[in-house]
Amino acid sequence: MTHFESDTICAIATAPGRGGIGIVRISGPDAETISKEITSTDLHPRLATFVEIKSSNSEVIDNGIGLFFESPNSFTGENIVELQGHGGIHVLRSVLARVIECGARLARPGEFTERAFFNNKIDLLQAEAIADLVEASSTQAARSAMRTLKGVFSAKIHQLVAAITSIRVNVEAAIDFSDEDIDIMSDTGVEQAMLEAKERLADIFQEAQQGVLLKEGLNIVIAGAPNAGKSSLLNALAGIDAAIVTDIPGTTRDVLRQEISLAGLPMHIYDTAGMRESSDVVEQEGVRRARSALGEADLILLVTDASVCHITDIEKIMQPMLEINTDAGDNPHTISPQLLNRLCVVFNKVDLLPDQHEQIPSSRFQDIILKFFYISAKTGTGLEGLKSHLLEVAGFESTLEQNFSARERHLAALKEADNSLKSAIKGVSNHLQIELIAEDLRMVQQHLGAITGDVTSDDLLGEIFSSFCVGK
Repeated sequence: MTHFESDTICAIATAPGRGGIGIVRISGPDAETISKEITSTDLHPRLATFVEIKSSNSEVIDNGIGLFFESPNSFTGENIVELQGHGGIHVLRSVLARVIECGARLARPGEFTERAFFNNKIDLLQAEAIADLVEASSTQAARSAMRTLKGVFSAKIHQLVAAITSIRVNVEAAIDFSDEDIDIMSDTGVEQAMLEAKERLADIFQEAQQGVLLKEGLNIVIAGAPNAGKSSLLNALAGIDAAIVTDIPGTTRDVLRQEISLAGLPMHIYDTAGMRESSDVVEQEGVRRARSALGEADLILLVTDASVCHITDIEKIMQPMLEINTDAGDNPHTISPQLLNRLCVVFNKVDLLPDQHEQIPSSRFQDIILKFFYISAKTGTGLEGLKSHLLEVAGFESTLEQNFSARERHLAALKEADNSLKSAIKGVSNHLQIELIAEDLRMVQQHLGAITGDVTSDDLLGEIFSSFCVGK
């Protein structure tokens, strides 16, 4: 018995607008019956058949191809019929209305994929990968989503769960034979197995982090004093004149966002208002928004005018950041470590300096080493080195072909699993009660199961599938 045995759904499966081909998808036990009623044609499984789609009074609405996929050999695991006709939206709506008239109901967003999940055709990771594939913003993101859809991520999780299960067997055995004079925990190398599982979990987490970046991109905020060349740097990275550039300080009053792609990795670049004290209400708001953007940044590029600030004057270089004094407490001469750890200094306008100017690779500020980069947004000097740094921060590697797509919820679940595994390892080292260790291991397995959908809640499923488009 399938999860939706008595329900048949339908939807337009192609994107809105005009196109050469449009598809209406029907899934459920009555899909074949409805198809025969509106086409007067018997469809054979996996055989394309020319059909005429007719109204209740036998008027031809459209003609095209009918495809029948018989349960369980279909995407949803149910009977599926796809009617492929012309791509005009009014034609498609007429076909859809006729299908509904014959007994189907309009599908909810993501309901076809949801049925595939409940009917064990795909796991939750693969279901999310379908949405990621549709929404991919770069070629690499699409390839990574396809690898997840093919089960690469799922296989890694299942292998780790199998290892945890094996450990749990030994731990549970230790509980069952607690009256015996045998140290099962030591004899079976449980602690060593836990340590190996922890290493494997760390590797998966690192790969998943890269997968999240491939899906969502790196948030990069360009900050600095007015007229340092922030907007020029944005334009240089984007390759277009996205921001207005003038010699007038304070030209940028708002946060300007531009999407770029480096080596197939999506990046979101934010140009912000110049950091300075101002009596201008609009400029004050711009600085406030810049401060807010800094808090959300994965990387901050602090741009300074190399022809004005000497590279050894670190206090002057950092003055724009000191102006905002984010989370630094009452000390006006400090910057929060949270910001400094995400910051590098970009010396712009090096084309205005003598040919042999000193270039220091880094400097210490508040006990944190800051990286220095020397560029000319105008001539392009040094831009490739800066781009390489952006890729390095994003965790880019030449092994991207092995990566899979991932989401923030997967990272959160992996972190929870890691915390529980750490607790279990600590319990073994400290000779805690075996029941406590067994519970920690059970929680590890539960957190991992939430990733693939083996253990999940209806609320989570509703949130995931509601983000899909209708017809998918």
